[in-house]
Amino acid sequence: MYHLTALVTLLAIAFYFFTCINVSRSRSKTGVKAPAMSGHPDFERAFRIQMNTLEWMPIFLPALWLFAIYVSNGGAAVIGAVWIVGRIVYFIGYSQAAAKRGPGFAIQATAAIALWAGALGAVVLRLV
Repeated sequence: MYHLTALVTLLAIAFYFFTCINVSRSRSKTGVKAPAMSGHPDFERAFRIQMNTLEWMPIFLPALWLFAIYVSNGGAAVIGAVWIVGRIVYFIGYSQAAAKRGPGFAIQATAAIALWAGALGAVVLRLV
């Protein structure tokens, strides 16, 4: 069973849902009406946080699960939790200023790459 990886998956989805709600709140706060995608820097940053999180989900989630299956459920959960922490750091930094998004981005990218590389290595080892 992959309970830990499942929990991290659910937490990642909850965080993404939070970013969606944040965009809606930002629309109300800044007066940017749908379907507009620009008009206020605070809204634009909130929207980019949501979209960047969405852009990374198809990289993160399959790598997370393949790592759990081929390497370790616990290891996948720990690295997955680091990814979520990175996304939170990214959210906090980018919400303040675009220039502050780097540390969170680096944390989450490193975690996603570790999951992908670990899964790839494990799969290749089983093929040879």
